Amino acid sequence: MLGLAFLPATGLSGLSRQDNLLGGACFSHPARMVEEAGIPLLAVDMALPLGEAAACEVWHCREPLQSGQHGAIRYRQGDTLLFGCLSLDEAAGDTRPPLQTTTEAAYQSIFQLLEARGFGSVLRFWNYFPAINQESRGIERYRQFNAGRQDAFLAHGRSVIGNVPAACALGSASGGLHIAFLATRAAVIGIENPRQLSAYHYPSQYGPRSPTFSRAGLVRLGGRDMLFISGTASIVGHQTLHAGDVAAQTRESLHNIAAIVAEANRLAPEADFRLDQLAYKVYVRRPADLEAVRLAMAEFIDVPAPAIFLQADVCRAELLVEIEASGGHSIRAGAGE
Repeated sequence: MLGLAFLPATGLSGLSRQDNLLGGACFSHPARMVEEAGIPLLAVDMALPLGEAAACEVWHCREPLQSGQHGAIRYRQGDTLLFGCLSLDEAAGDTRPPLQTTTEAAYQSIFQLLEARGFGSVLRFWNYFPAINQESRGIERYRQFNAGRQDAFLAHGRSVIGNVPAACALGSASGGLHIAFLATRAAVIGIENPRQLSAYHYPSQYGPRSPTFSRAGLVRLGGRDMLFISGTASIVGHQTLHAGDVAAQTRESLHNIAAIVAEANRLAPEADFRLDQLAYKVYVRRPADLEAVRLAMAEFIDVPAPAIFLQADVCRAELLVEIEASGGHSIRAGAGE
């Protein structure tokens, strides 16, 4: 029903000839637009750790698809799934910080599209914007983003606690606000991690508005349970652990992912999600830490797993690595299965 492919950016030629492609995101430095007719592909300026090539994650599904545009959003949809993306320059609209205003406008547009097309649930949001840890207008930019996102949720009558979508937010190298999203008409169950305080209940020390995301989303599509795990870091309760130790942070992040997988298997016992059967996207703050992160992942998961590695700033300045994952769908890495 749904599949994910990790491909080199050079391997995208001719994708438009594949009718089953929903869309995706490409990461390179600088960003390179990939123009494939009717396929919504986000182009993100993301620095690459040494030795890593420009990469794309591409989603595909087994249902007839049609493409469309809603304002700045390019999207592609079938009967069950919709993938969309948009890129906006930050623009001041009122007395609020430009990133907050732009984020609210972007999410308002997304919700308008989903309501018009009849897609009630979002499986996953991906958010990228530069200088995520930088302070402007007296407040960190990640906190500005959280305020704008929450404003849009509330404006459309959407809950900001409980069953909210999985998501990530990372610092890109340059550019404006980039958002991609995967939506469905099926029911999605938000999953929380028993090792962590839910992000939407974070105390005010992390900003005036709590982040609006769940730790993961669980959905059943085409008779299969699928899991979408949010960006996950070395946080237990609500506190960052292992400051300055990237290997320990990587292991803690994977312990958190393992706890989410266990919770998903409790809710969907037949799914049998396993760490070695997930696809991973790994964001490393410091390029020199890449090999330590790779080694820690290899030791923890024990077998090679499909993954792409990117250099990005993480939502807290003391976090050195963030890992997201998904499973239950088909996975392709490179040219082979």
